[in-house]
Amino acid sequence: MMSIGALLLSSCASEVAVTEQPMAPVVVQTAPPYPGAVWIGGEWHPRGRQYYYVQPHYVRPRPSRTWQQGYWRSTPRGHVWQRGHWR
Repeated sequence: MMSIGALLLSSCASEVAVTEQPMAPVVVQTAPPYPGAVWIGGEWHPRGRQYYYVQPHYVRPRPSRTWQQGYWRSTPRGHVWQRGHWR
């Protein structure tokens, strides 16, 4: 788990804002373990008042859906991670 300093809890209980975006470790994408596997890049998940890094991995595709990678969004309180999702 990676701790992030200078955390602020937002008014929304599920959002954690940080003053600085944490650096993700460098990960080399490996060959897919089976045909059609979808690469899910590293994600940041909030736990309490901090984020922890979830390693990238492959998952089974979802029919008629594509993976939208997560990203850091700037807010007046700081940076908030928008989780990836299927759409």
